[in-house]
Parts: sequence; structure tokens; C-alpha cells
Amino acid sequence: MNAAISVVSVVGIGADGWDGLPESSRHVLRAAEVLIGAPRQLDLLPADACPGERITWPSPLRPAVPGLLAAHEGRAVAVLASGDPSFHGIARTLAESGAAGADRLRVHPHPSSVSYACARLGWALEATETVSLVARPLAALSAALHDGRRLLVLSEGAGTAARVAELLRTSGWGGTRIRVLEQLGGPAERILDGTAADWPHERTDALNVLALDCVRDPDALRLGAVPGLPDEAYEHDGQLTKRYVRAATLAALAPAPGELLWDVGGGSGSIGVEWMRTHRSCRAVAVEKSPERAARITRNADALGVPGLRVVTGPAPASLAGLPTPDAIFIGGGLTAPGLLDTCWEALPPGGRLVANTVTLESEALLAQWYGRHGGELVRLAVAAAVPVGGFTGWRQAMPVTQWSVTKGSTDS
Repeated sequence: MNAAISVVSVVGIGADGWDGLPESSRHVLRAAEVLIGAPRQLDLLPADACPGERITWPSPLRPAVPGLLAAHEGRAVAVLASGDPSFHGIARTLAESGAAGADRLRVHPHPSSVSYACARLGWALEATETVSLVARPLAALSAALHDGRRLLVLSEGAGTAARVAELLRTSGWGGTRIRVLEQLGGPAERILDGTAADWPHERTDALNVLALDCVRDPDALRLGAVPGLPDEAYEHDGQLTKRYVRAATLAALAPAPGELLWDVGGGSGSIGVEWMRTHRSCRAVAVEKSPERAARITRNADALGVPGLRVVTGPAPASLAGLPTPDAIFIGGGLTAPGLLDTCWEALPPGGRLVANTVTLESEALLAQWYGRHGGELVRLAVAAAVPVGGFTGWRQAMPVTQWSVTKGSTDS
């Protein structure tokens, strides 16, 4: 079944194997000259019905895709995937590899593990958030934890449930109910049930999905879904953009899905962390000259569920060279470093945003000059907190913060 333009068929298969496939998927697999998949998936196909050459994916998989497909150019290739190949599956990897663009892919979906899980639990699929831990850090789960929230977690294997339970216990979510749904849709389907505080299973079946009913411990810090997390959520040495100024700063930066932030003078990393928490596709690079503080940024990012935050250790502006083009830049320290503002401004594309905060007169004067040259908004943020004064209560004023925010126009230079 050779073709002038090779088509790669991607066939979803479930734990019920060959018996659970529709005839259209069976037809593709019968006709395939090359069958590519994980050993478990290939073993689900009867040899007499599917005589094609069987190839298991090498590890690591992603860099091997172009060469493997090129080696079988002109042959009828079928790639096996668990469940729906387009949902956290191999179809995306194939499309992004460049070896099999979307015009060459023919995807034959099967019900995903998430669809099966919601059907078993009686949960509404559209109201259920899914977090994948397949080849991703465990810490990525933390950002999705909210009291009363239902989550489905795509597991990496037999030990995932125990690792998730430990994370929940140690981060204030011990009362969370965990259900492990094994071999969904297959004859060996089973559900294990318990709580994070007393989870008894070190190992489960490798093919599983976790369902979490999130319950925050009474003494655990409450973290909301919008910028302005409590200062206590961060490990810091005093270099921390305080809560109310942080909320105003993120509002000025205006993160949108998929955008990249440079957090220059990262301190404890709070701006980059909360930028990334606004949407799972947001990205950030924190630049911090102190190795001790850089390590602290990494710990804060892990604890608050954004382990993908990249930390660059070194002084700015020198350490900005070679970084990917940002959509927005925050400067929280070092404004008077020679060339810093110029370098950041040149790095921004038209439409990019820059926000800079300062508490010193020298840096304020510099921001006033740039405001005069490029416009934008120059504001002073003043916060006072009520504190005991003898037997009474009075206001204690924090140092005012001068903030310049601006969007670069197409004609700015």
C-alpha cells in the first residue's frame, strides 16, 4: 500500500486491545507494512491479523522520530498510541517533529483514559482539570491544587500514586482522596481508593490514571488563583516584591497564555512564579546574579507548582545575551547598572511590555527620564498596614515603590 506521499496513521488503542478497536482502525493496522509502538501496545495486536514489521520506540523518543520515519519513507506506517493520540499523546510529537506534518497524519482516536475515568467516576469531563506527570516534574501538580477541586492526573507508571501521595502529605493536602483507576476499559480494570495521609500502595498497575478530590489541611496556607500570593508562601531573605505591589506589578505586566517573561533581578522569583501560575503555557526566565538567591528561586518555583521556570545565574545585562525574545520584561533590581535598561528595551519586540519597580531616588530619576522619552505610565504605589501602637492601632507606611510600565511601539527605538 505504498503512496506517492507517505501517510503516517496514528491509531489509538485501549487496555481492551484488538477487541475494543473499531473496524476502521483494524483495517489500518492490518494493511500496515510497519507498526511502531511501545512493547505493551504492540503485544495487543494479533500476529496473524497484523503481519507488518514491528518496531518499538527507542529512548529518548522525541529525537528519534525524524530518523525512524525517514527510514521507512514510502511504506505504510501505523503508529500505536494509548487512548486518544491527540490528547497528551504521540500525535503532537509527530506533528512537531517536522518528519510528519499535520497533512501527513491520519489520526484514528480511541476513548482517552480521561474519558474513561470521568465515565467511571460520574465526573463532568469539561469541568475536570487534567495534569500530566508523564515525563514532567512531580512539582507541576502543586499549582493545580485548590480546596474542593477535582483533578485527574496522567500517571507516569506504577510508582506515581505513591509519589503524589507523599507530595500531598508534605504540602498540606493530606486529606485529599486518591483513587487509582487501573487498566481502564480492559478486563483487568480496578480502582484503588484511599487518602494521601494514609496511602498504602507503593506500587500499582503501571497503566493508571489518578483521580484527586482535593482537601486542604486546616493549617495549610491558602493560595489563590490570582497574583498576590501571601508573602509567607515564599522562601526569601528580604528580597521579595511584597504581596500588594506584586499584584499591581503582574496586572501591569498583563500575562497572556504562551507568553515569555524576563524577570531581571529575580530576588526570590515571585514575579516569575506568579506570571507562570496565571496559565500553564506561560514561560519565564529569572536572571539573578547571586547563586544563593538563584537556588532559592528554583525552590520557590518547585514549591508553588511551576518547576519549568528557568533560572539564569549571573549579572544583568551580560546574562541576558542569547535568551529567547521576551513578550514582557520586569526589572526588579539593578536599574542603574550600565546599559541594563537599554539592553532590555532593545530586546523587546513591538508590542512588548516593560515594567520596572524601584524604591531609590537615583533609579526613580532614571525611570522619569525614560518615561519622558517613551511615555507609558509612571505611578507611585504606597501601602500602609495597621499595627499595634501601645494599646491602640495605627498605620505603618512601607517604602513607596515607583513603577514605570510601558508598551513598546513599532516606531520606538
